[in-house]
Amino acid sequence: MITDSSIPKPTFASDSILSMDALYTFFLTPPSPSTKRRPRDRRHFCVEAEVQEIRVCTNRTCRKQGSFQTLETLSGLAPPNVAVKPCGCLGRCGGGPNLAVLPDGLIVGHCGTAARAAEVMSNLVGVGEGSDSYDAKNSLEALALRKRAEIEFEKQNFTEAELLLSQALRYRVKTIWWSIVRLAQANYSGALEDAREALALAPEYAEAYICQGDAFLELKQYDSAEKSYLASIDIDPSIRRSKSFKARISKLQEKIVAASKL
Repeated sequence: MITDSSIPKPTFASDSILSMDALYTFFLTPPSPSTKRRPRDRRHFCVEAEVQEIRVCTNRTCRKQGSFQTLETLSGLAPPNVAVKPCGCLGRCGGGPNLAVLPDGLIVGHCGTAARAAEVMSNLVGVGEGSDSYDAKNSLEALALRKRAEIEFEKQNFTEAELLLSQALRYRVKTIWWSIVRLAQANYSGALEDAREALALAPEYAEAYICQGDAFLELKQYDSAEKSYLASIDIDPSIRRSKSFKARISKLQEKIVAASKL
């Protein structure tokens, strides 16, 4: 049985689109005090290891330069296997918003627009050519459609939200919002199917496990719901103590108790 002390904090990031800005610069590893840094390519870079996490500085200087918007945008653009999290100062103050790419430790600066965020993401995860390569322009357009779908969802215009998500499919993007919308429509079997499709594409997608658990809960498959919630904890133990997730667990426990009395 899951207890409150083991509850993670799932985060469904909202996505922000920033104004365009032509000025940007890449920063790589900091130079040693005794050496002078040579000029580097300001537009393109590569990482040696597969990107696992991007950390966005939200300290005072970067925050004034729009790092919270950058954090939201990167969260919306990132594939499910890449975590995007806030962090403290990364140095290079005044040249931000600054990002750190793990596990390489690459530092990227001047990431203050949606276009710049998409370009950075393309350099980090868009390796190779073909249908599976990351397309920055398409990702931005799909993100804008998803943002509009979220707004319609908040207004409880579920049909309009589903239509907007359908439009995003032409960019080969299928998000967990399909499952969220169908849960709101009480289409629990459809929500479960969408969550499973998301997990088939990205087995380490913690949010998809949460949606899968929600669908199982409504379908009265309580053991499966608990396993799904636990799977989300295993993938990302850092997202803990969320009130919304605690409410999920409380609801699950109540359902289990009620079922045991029948």
